[in-house]
Amino acid sequence: MRGLQERGAVAALNRVRVEVAFGIAVLVVVADRITTALAEHHLHHVVHVWGPFGLALSFNSGFAFSLFSGRAVLVTVLLSIGTLVLAAVVTRARTVTEVIGGGLLLGGAAGNVSERIASDHHGQVADFITLTHWPTFNVADACITVGAIVVAASLLFGGPAAGVRAGATQ
Repeated sequence: MRGLQERGAVAALNRVRVEVAFGIAVLVVVADRITTALAEHHLHHVVHVWGPFGLALSFNSGFAFSLFSGRAVLVTVLLSIGTLVLAAVVTRARTVTEVIGGGLLLGGAAGNVSERIASDHHGQVADFITLTHWPTFNVADACITVGAIVVAASLLFGGPAAGVRAGATQ
């Protein structure tokens, strides 16, 4: 009987992890779509915000840093496949940091793919956040970067003894 209860608890915990990761992903997609819509409707010239931060609307048909620009269909297909694979991988997240990082990665990827497919920009994404010495990017791109850093740090520094397991008490 105890074994069945433990398996049920593990299954419930796994479901919670997946729900949290996918919930984060949904929040990222919503934030990306809202900020992109605001930028497209209201950002008509370069705006300096503060220090190295600014806003300037541009469109990117390629991957990060405009790699493979001009190949929007190929990029969209590859990113769609990658997003589906990432969704499957995120369901296996075991630690809180993996859940958070995976959710950010998945949300950023899904945000960019949805914009490529659903927008009127022929497979391009709108980028609007600028830094002095960095390419223009959007909220989805920022979440992909932060998510990758979180997952990498978790994998590099968060062994079973050091990391906080999702749902476990200390």
